[in-house]
Amino acid sequence: MEFRDLKAQYNKYKTQIDLAILEVIQGANFIGGKQVTTLEQRLAEYVGVKHCISCANGTEAMTLLMMAWDIKEGDAVFVPDFTFFSTGEVVSFRGATPIFVDVDRDTFNIDTIKLEKTIQKVIAEGKLTPKLIIPVDLFGLPANHIEIEKIAEIYDLKILEDAAQGFGGSIHGKKACSFGDAATTSFFPAKPLGCYGDGGAIFTNDDELAKLLNSLKVHGKGEDKYDNVRIGVNSRLDSIQAAVLNIKLTAFIEHELEDVNRIYKLYNEKLKDIVETPFIPQGYVSSFAQYTIKLKNKEQRDNLQSYLKDKDIPSMIYYVKPMHKQGAFADYIYDEDDFEITNELCDTVLSLPMHPYLSENDIGKVLAYILDFIGKN
Repeated sequence: MEFRDLKAQYNKYKTQIDLAILEVIQGANFIGGKQVTTLEQRLAEYVGVKHCISCANGTEAMTLLMMAWDIKEGDAVFVPDFTFFSTGEVVSFRGATPIFVDVDRDTFNIDTIKLEKTIQKVIAEGKLTPKLIIPVDLFGLPANHIEIEKIAEIYDLKILEDAAQGFGGSIHGKKACSFGDAATTSFFPAKPLGCYGDGGAIFTNDDELAKLLNSLKVHGKGEDKYDNVRIGVNSRLDSIQAAVLNIKLTAFIEHELEDVNRIYKLYNEKLKDIVETPFIPQGYVSSFAQYTIKLKNKEQRDNLQSYLKDKDIPSMIYYVKPMHKQGAFADYIYDEDDFEITNELCDTVLSLPMHPYLSENDIGKVLAYILDFIGKN
C-alpha cells in the first residue's frame, strides 16, 4: 500500500502523459511555450482569478511575492506555528521576522483570535512593522480567510495565501488560491495537484503585480530576457512539467477531488467514535492533501504508527516539531504558553494513506487495523 500512490495515477493516465511528454521532446521547446501558457490559463480559470504565474516551486512562489512586496528587515510577518518549514523560511530569507501564531485545534489552521492578539502585541512593542499575514491551507483545508481578511483590513496588512497543500479546496464555492492579495501553490509530486519534479504557481487579480512577478521570475527582465530592468531570479516551470500537469489537472477536475472526499467520508464513518477525525467547517471543501487524525497522547500515537508499520500500512507525522522550535529560528525568543495547541498537535497527530486511487479494500485494511489497535489499547 502506498501513502500517496503516484504509480496508480500514472498507470491510469499513462498514454496521455507519455504523449504529452513526447510532444515537448519532439518540439524541443523545453522552457516556456504552449504547455506552460495553456496550464497558466487553465489554472487561473479554475481558481477564478485573472492571473496565474507559474514558477520553479512553491517556496519560490512565496519568495517572489516577498520580493515584489519588498518585505525586508524590520518587517513582521505572521505565520502559523503548525506548518511546513518553508512558510517561515521565506520570511527569514528576506531578512524579515517571522512571528509564529498558534493554530485552531479543530482545523489545524491559524487561530484568528490569537492572530489579532499577536498583531496587537507586535504593534505595542514597537520594534517591528507588521506587514504581512501568511495563512496556510493545511492538509487541504482552506484557512479562515473570511476572518483573516477582516483582520488584515483593520491593521493594513497584506495577505499571502499559502495554498501549497490547499489547491482544490474552497469556502462557499470560492476556491483556494483566490484569497488574499495573492496566493501560491506547490506542484511537488505528493501535493493534490503534483508534477514529476518541482513546480509552483502564484495567483492574483492584480495586473501590475502579475507583470512584476513575470519580470522577477526571469532575471528581472524588461521587454525581453536580455533587457534586465531589476534584480530578479531564475524561477521557471519547465515545459515537461507543465505538460504533465495539464493531464493531471483534467483528472483532478473530473474525479480526483470528488474521490478523496469520498474516501474522507469512508474513513470518518468508521473512525469518528474512536479517534478525533478531520473537522471540515460548514461550507468548506478540503482537497485532503492529508487525512490526519488525533490520538490521546504521544505514546498512543507513536504506538499506533508502529503497529501500522508492522502491518505494512504507511503513515506520516505532520509535524513532529513546531516552527518556533526549529533550530533555524533559535535566535527568536518565544513563550511556550503561546503555542499550547501546536505543541499538543505535534504529539498527537497521525496522517493515514490518502489519495484518489485508494481502493476500498485498502481502506478496509487501514480501518480494521486501527479499530483492532484502539480496541486493545
